[in-house]
Amino acid sequence: MKRRGLHRYSRPLCLLLACLSLALHLLLALFSLSLSRTPCGPPPHPRTNSLRALADANLTSAEAGDPPGRDAAAGRGHGAPARLLPGSRAGNSDPPLEEGPIGSLNMAAKMGRLAKSAGAGLPKLWALFSHPLYNLPCPPLHEDDWLLKVKPKLYDRQDPSLQPLLEQLATHRIVSAVQKSGRTQLKLVMSFPNYGQALFKPMKQGREAETDFNLFYFSDFERHNAEIAAFHLDRVLGYQRIPPVVGRLINVTREIRDITTDRKLARTFYTSPGQGLTLRPSLTPLCFSLKRWVTCVFYGQCSYYCSTEHSICGRPFALEASLAAMLPDLSLAPRRTWRSPWRRSYSRSKLAQWEKDPDYCTKVKATPPYDRGTRLVDLIDMAILDFLMSNMDRHHYETFERFGNYTFLLHLDNGRAFGRHSRDEPSILAPLQQCCRIRRSTLLHLRLLTLPQYRLSDVMRESLSQDRLTAVAPLLSQACLAAVLLTVRRCQTQLLVLGKPLVEPLG
Repeated sequence: MKRRGLHRYSRPLCLLLACLSLALHLLLALFSLSLSRTPCGPPPHPRTNSLRALADANLTSAEAGDPPGRDAAAGRGHGAPARLLPGSRAGNSDPPLEEGPIGSLNMAAKMGRLAKSAGAGLPKLWALFSHPLYNLPCPPLHEDDWLLKVKPKLYDRQDPSLQPLLEQLATHRIVSAVQKSGRTQLKLVMSFPNYGQALFKPMKQGREAETDFNLFYFSDFERHNAEIAAFHLDRVLGYQRIPPVVGRLINVTREIRDITTDRKLARTFYTSPGQGLTLRPSLTPLCFSLKRWVTCVFYGQCSYYCSTEHSICGRPFALEASLAAMLPDLSLAPRRTWRSPWRRSYSRSKLAQWEKDPDYCTKVKATPPYDRGTRLVDLIDMAILDFLMSNMDRHHYETFERFGNYTFLLHLDNGRAFGRHSRDEPSILAPLQQCCRIRRSTLLHLRLLTLPQYRLSDVMRESLSQDRLTAVAPLLSQACLAAVLLTVRRCQTQLLVLGKPLVEPLG
């Protein structure tokens, strides 16, 4: 009897268990189907170490070689630009670039497509950056430290962080402005919401003003547009050793006076009675030439040109300026300052040793650090850059200590460039003339930039047109651009006069 009772209840129990199992399977299938329809975002980019994380947090990305108008939304929301990190890459979902010859060919093909899609706006600039000389293969970079792994250059032109950095320098809110101490002319350090900083140089004279030939080179004003144009010329030459610089219209009242915590700077602000006529016109041509009401004026504190006679004026509040990305903090990337062997005497009556001794280079080549490595040809590269932009004020240069003698030179402080376009200064090329040595890649770049399809003046005009201040007025006059092209040709003439210089087989 008991067996019959158990048998009678076992069938409904099995049916119930089977129904429950089927229901569970159906629920599991529906749940899996709903998950498969949910869109998945790209996986987060892995962070290798603290330096890589610092780079990802501050330098966000879009290619420097991309045509204008490309959406850089990936770089938004990270605040203002931080200090420039050489070789850093921002976190994104793009696949890494290939290395070696195949990667170089792929990059050249990619740049060729960009050149075609750039339209009629920048055809020669994109054609130049598509040339194989500008797409040579580079040694692979290791993931253990992105801060200072790129030895030949300060940054990679194809680094996706470059374009957002320029945009952030030009647009992000300024939260602090203080004077940079120990400078001969007025410079300010601007801070941004994400603790990034930039070096500010104001407009002091009109862009068309040419330096008086009777004025000593160390007495000239620094030009904000010279800093911007020097960055573009350095990039066009393939050096990439000047920190990124942009032009920006600054509101003198809201973005300097009202937010500064520098009491010495704040005390130099005053209000002009009108049209700048209270200032001496011979010493302050910019303020005097304004035909509008000049309201907010300041002059700061520095060694030269910081007085009411050399005041900096808003129009009535807007002021043109250059903003340069700051280099990494010295605690992260220690730098060393070197006195240039071809430094001028900075005297009205004395000559420097290199101006009196034709065999001066022989002594330089026997002196460390110029007796080995690439230091000498790096210095000649810098002299060629200075010759093209007529910069006679190259007294020191800096290097990163980490690489010792095998590193690039930092081409800093170019504010006295582009002052004279009607006359060359051959003495700037003294390192090339006396040492008779040049890098192979530099020689090839100079030859390329004289060809009609890559003419330097046209390429520079297109490159400068990407800066926001071009909407106000061209950053370099037509006469200055034409002079740059003539200077390249004269540089080649110097090479012919010297005979066949020793060409260093270095990139």
